[in-house]
Amino acid sequence: MEGKRKRGGKKKTRKKKDAKVRVAAPHSSDESEDRGVESPGVEFGLAFASRHCAVQPLGNLLFTGKQNIRDPGLGSLQRLSDEIVSDILALLDAKDLARSGVSSKAFYVFSHQEALWRNLVLAELKGGFLFQGSWRKTYVSARSAWTKEEDFSSRSACTKKEDFSPVKVEDFYSDYLFQSWLCASVEIKDEWISRDNIERRSHLSVDDFVRDFERLNKPVLLTDAINNWPALKRWNQDYLLDLCGDVDFAAGPADMTLSNYFVYAKSVKEERPLYLFDPKFGEKVPQLAADYEVPVYFREDLFSILGKERPDYRWLILGPARSGSSFHIDPNSTSAWNAVVKGSKKWILYPPGAVPPGVHPSPDGVDVATPVSITEWFMNFYHETKRGKHKPVECVCKAGEVVFIPNGWWHIVINLEDSIAITQNYVSRSNILNVLDFLNKPNSQDLVSGTKDRVNLYDKFKSRYEELHPGSLEQLRNEKRAQESQKKRSVWESVTSGGDFRFNFGS
Repeated sequence: MEGKRKRGGKKKTRKKKDAKVRVAAPHSSDESEDRGVESPGVEFGLAFASRHCAVQPLGNLLFTGKQNIRDPGLGSLQRLSDEIVSDILALLDAKDLARSGVSSKAFYVFSHQEALWRNLVLAELKGGFLFQGSWRKTYVSARSAWTKEEDFSSRSACTKKEDFSPVKVEDFYSDYLFQSWLCASVEIKDEWISRDNIERRSHLSVDDFVRDFERLNKPVLLTDAINNWPALKRWNQDYLLDLCGDVDFAAGPADMTLSNYFVYAKSVKEERPLYLFDPKFGEKVPQLAADYEVPVYFREDLFSILGKERPDYRWLILGPARSGSSFHIDPNSTSAWNAVVKGSKKWILYPPGAVPPGVHPSPDGVDVATPVSITEWFMNFYHETKRGKHKPVECVCKAGEVVFIPNGWWHIVINLEDSIAITQNYVSRSNILNVLDFLNKPNSQDLVSGTKDRVNLYDKFKSRYEELHPGSLEQLRNEKRAQESQKKRSVWESVTSGGDFRFNFGS
């Protein structure tokens, strides 16, 4: 499933190996645009122009012979990495952050990072804001009293309410800041979406789906599973705004009205766009739930026996192009389906046990370190998917299509355009033993998600299922043991049936 809380937490990292030298045309002042000098990063194929002080990659110093104003501007703090300097500034409140920006050109650049102002908006304003095109402008506009002269230093960059465009600062070089801007600006490349090797099926019977995909734990794209959904015809921005524009939905760490989220999604240009991902949409707006039905392949949903105590299982998803979900495994060892109503999504899936490049899970599965953004992963690691032992399953899922995501598969998803989707997690007899094993792990309290009662979920689910289906679990275990035994015999028979049979020690 896409974007839902995977097992454990997630750490975003921007490793040094990712901050590669990037050569771009020098850009020293506002006048350079009139002279036809290209902005930094132009050779990467940008979706829009820079708005962040004309930061250049560190490698450009080799071609300019100039001094990086970063070091003298930071003074004694120049010994710290750019990431640590940014982390320190993230501890400041808005007034101190703004004041730091007038102490030097270097601090001006650091203090204008959109991520810092985004954190302030989300921490202080929660979802009660109307996006103004940039996070800094959004914050200052919401705190309009701050524009009074007595509230800010006369030198502050925020004294003029209408002045929100960062000044282009000459000769500031930073791989860390340039990478962040580049990831927010670079176009989605054709090579990232051109490979499509998932099996596509139509007119598939339920029995065939269970036999060929669900039991084999194999992804599939279903092309005709939701043709009868009213949502396919109804769901557009006008319909949704009329139906529930004033309803709050979960978008990242904030709850925003749908109308405010659409304003944000229309104009946002950042590395990690907020993703509307709401698990309670059906309760908030029953008509949304009435506009679709579970495809026939996924109607055996055994967690439903828990009623209101079941973990979160269905989500409404909205997001602009470049939004999505970084690599994760779906929660509680469940399988999932994801149906695109509007737009399109690129999927990359790795089978259980095959950790994707650039992803570093902790041994206990509680934490996962990934690149800061989806775009950063594509830029720095997608090329590694073409080599190595395990090749991923990839596809572009378009409106009217459904992707089946088996349990335990790592997957990443990026929206190629403004998109709307529905996704649900479920447990069937093909998967219930895996789910029970997961819920019964010694550290299950740290791994289980989507429910307030992480401790007792295993006992509740197992006892309720056995009450409704006595003897079923033992029968499923016997079938599993028989299948594993047959698989072992088949492997041994293939090895001993003749041909070149040699042991190779040390290989």
